[in-house]
Amino acid sequence: MPEQQAPRKEAPRPQETDAPILGTETPAAEGGKARARPGQYLSFFLSGAEYAAGILQVREIIEYDTLTRVPLTPPWMRGVLNLRGGVVPVVDLAVKFGLPETEATKLTCVVIVEIELEEERTTMGVMVDAVSQVLDLTEEQIEPAPAFGTRVRNDFLLGMATVGEDFILILDISRILASDDLSATSSTETEASREGTAGLDAEPSHIDAQAAAARTEAELQAHLQA
Repeated sequence: MPEQQAPRKEAPRPQETDAPILGTETPAAEGGKARARPGQYLSFFLSGAEYAAGILQVREIIEYDTLTRVPLTPPWMRGVLNLRGGVVPVVDLAVKFGLPETEATKLTCVVIVEIELEEERTTMGVMVDAVSQVLDLTEEQIEPAPAFGTRVRNDFLLGMATVGEDFILILDISRILASDDLSATSSTETEASREGTAGLDAEPSHIDAQAAAARTEAELQAHLQA
């Protein structure tokens, strides 16, 4: 199978401003769902399409390496990896969305994110074809998620961003990774994760926005230059 090549895009420099870097969701409106708000997002490629996730949920970006498969887990649970002594479950988002399994190439990477899972801070990885860029989205660029016509369930989306002539779906990573079926599966790794990720919890619970953006920018640039 020919190696998939994602377009290389240079990420913008972090903003030199005192304004907060957001890139998360707004509270749900009456009878509605949460939606994306202006801020910074990390975009990545998955099965030929570009998606984005709030940058404050991104802990780091690592190169794809061999994962350890876990018995009796669904196909979208790609396995677990050892991250500085911690056990981190890795989800193949493509399979989770009902698409073909992600083919590992030299551009494939795992985006490490932090979510609330069963009222606990949980570190997980999402496998993607390639990272793309850090987007600084304004309110004018963000629209409600399409009600139909996407390959992703509508309740997994926070909105859609217009960047030049491209449309990028903004994912609700917390909702995707905290869905009932994933919560049940993740219980098989819970005890190992609690023991192995103790060292990771030494980092602050609420990451400084500017530091998070700068760190993600540096890791992204390293991947693009590799």
